Amino acid sequence: MSPDSNSACAFAPASVGNIGVGFDLLGHAIDGPRDLARVRRIDAAQVRVDAVRGAVAGTDAIPLDPQRNTAGRALQALRESLGLPWGFALELEKGIPLGSGLGGSAASCVAALVAANALLERPLPREALYPFALDGEAAASGSRHGDNVAPMLLGGVAMATPERLLALPVPEWLHCVVVHPDQVLETRRSRAALADPFPLEVVVAHHTHLALFLTGLARGDAALIAAGLRDVLVEPRRAPLIPGFAAVKAAALKHGALGSSISGGGPSVFAWFASRAQAEAAAAPMRAGFAAAGFEARSHVSPVAGPRAELLP
Repeated sequence: MSPDSNSACAFAPASVGNIGVGFDLLGHAIDGPRDLARVRRIDAAQVRVDAVRGAVAGTDAIPLDPQRNTAGRALQALRESLGLPWGFALELEKGIPLGSGLGGSAASCVAALVAANALLERPLPREALYPFALDGEAAASGSRHGDNVAPMLLGGVAMATPERLLALPVPEWLHCVVVHPDQVLETRRSRAALADPFPLEVVVAHHTHLALFLTGLARGDAALIAAGLRDVLVEPRRAPLIPGFAAVKAAALKHGALGSSISGGGPSVFAWFASRAQAEAAAAPMRAGFAAAGFEARSHVSPVAGPRAELLP
C-alpha cells in the first residue's frame, strides 16, 4: 500500500504484562517483536479486516470478522465514539507469536489505532486512544485490562487502571530478558487458573511487594525493586501451566536478576537486571531452562524503557 493522505502504517511493540506484582495494572514495552497495521480510509461507514499475515504460527486462525478481531473491534469503537461518516480497511502483519504472553492481541489493536488516528482530521492525544484499545483487548481476553495496551501506547513502564493510563519513571540502567518457549498458553486458560479466592494474608503480602516495587522505580533503587519484584499471588497458580518455568526463573536469579516471573499470561518468562551486560549474560542460561524441559526458546534483551507504538513511513 503506497503512503498517501488516506492510508497510514504503524507498529506496536511486544510487552511484558503484569510485571509480576502488577496483575492487570502494570506493564512495560520491549524492543523486540512487533505487529504492524496498515489502515486505509474508505467511504463505507464500516470497519473491514482485509488480511492478516505474518510468519508467526496460527496467524491464519485470526478472525477477519472485525467484531472478533482485536484491531477491528478497536477501530469500530473509535468510529462509533467519534461518529465518523466513513470507515477503515485494515491489514495486519503479525510479528508477535500468538498465546505467547507478549501482548500479541494488544499490539494489533494499538498499532491499528495509532495508524487510524493519523487519518483523522484532528488526531486524538495518545491517552484518548486508551478506551478504544481496551475495547479491542476485550475481543481476545474477554476483559478490559490495560497492562499491555498502556505501555504500548506510552512506551516504558505504564500503570493501567480501568479509566486511565500513566507513564511511570524508569531508570535507564534497567534491562530485561524475555524468553519465549515453543509453547502456547491461551489467555483465557491462564486467567481461569485464578478463579478461586485468595487468602487475605497472601493479598496483603502481594500489596506490600507492589508498594516496594513502585517505590523502587520512583527512586531508581535497585534494592527496593528487587524486594518488591516477587509475585506471591498469581505466579504460584500459573507456573504449573508452563513446563520449565522454575528452571528458567532459577537461572535468571542465579545470574543476578532483580526478579523474574511470568510475562503476561505466559508462557514467556521475563527477568529484570541492573545492567544490559547482566541481562545478556543471563539470556542463554534462561533459554537452557526451557530446553531442559524439552522446549526450544528465543530470548529478547531490551531496555525496560521500551519503545512506544509509532507511525512508519
